Amino acid sequence: MTAGERFLVTGALGCIGAWVVRTLVREGVPTVVFDVASDPHRLRLVMTSAELERVKFVTGDITDLSAVEAVMKDHGITHVIHLAALQVPFCKADPSLGARVNVVGTVNMFAAAKRAGLRQLAYASSIAVYGHSEDYPGGPLAHDAAPRPHVLYGVYKLANEGTARVYWADDGIASIGLRPYTVYGPGRDQGLTSSPTRAMLAAAAGEPFHIPFGGRCVYQYTHDTAAAFITAARAPASGAAVYNLGGNAVHMRDIVQAIEAAAPTARGRITFDDKPLPFPENMDDAAARAALGALPVTPLKAGVLETVQMFAAALASRQLVYNAPN
Repeated sequence: MTAGERFLVTGALGCIGAWVVRTLVREGVPTVVFDVASDPHRLRLVMTSAELERVKFVTGDITDLSAVEAVMKDHGITHVIHLAALQVPFCKADPSLGARVNVVGTVNMFAAAKRAGLRQLAYASSIAVYGHSEDYPGGPLAHDAAPRPHVLYGVYKLANEGTARVYWADDGIASIGLRPYTVYGPGRDQGLTSSPTRAMLAAAAGEPFHIPFGGRCVYQYTHDTAAAFITAARAPASGAAVYNLGGNAVHMRDIVQAIEAAAPTARGRITFDDKPLPFPENMDDAAARAALGALPVTPLKAGVLETVQMFAAALASRQLVYNAPN
């Protein structure tokens, strides 16, 4: 932490955002949450009541430029981590709303940063900017591989990468975008790839669960993902860099085995369809590590164990109630 830091986190009531806020608060960094939602249930899951009291909550919509400008000005923001977005299913269900939130909202973040005199920000892109596995040669996917999004969410994220380049070229606003893949851990309960985490919750509850996909892909523990975004926000930036985010490249059977190790009563009760996600199996994160230094990668078994234990504690205290999927 550097003296005088004041972080603004958009989308902080989501999974990655909650862990970003938790990490910053535990460092003693003044943190402002800006989110259209008002229920901090994911924050309550990963933070204590005393920690939550140290967070400044501002309810606002990133599609409202004046509101974004006001929160930056009123709180003397020095660093921005922009995570607010609608996930894949919501973009598909309402493409116009998805474009307003994911694309216009990001334009507003850059515009507000410019007007506030900030010189850089960090934001979330996605693996979804890429195409199908068969669109690329074998091996880990390079961070500069050709984008070929095949879902609207990916189209919107690719547009945001273009927005970042233009704000650097025209206004000198630097940025670092990170492309997570399959994020897992407490708080991950929405989106295309949330099923492995929901399986961990089911295991903690002693219930069966079926994961509707399989194959190999990159899994990133929420704690590590949050740390990467904080590092990106603090790193001296020049240009509009975008990097693949690394993690554990494993098969779904490894996820199931880790769940069974963390919750032995789940043995044989967590199943999956061995149908891979429509994205490359692995990503090359060498460029991110070269630019940002050594980024944390929690071993899969350790991350799954901590997730199951946190879920078990939340269920025991009735902070969470398990609802079986329909």
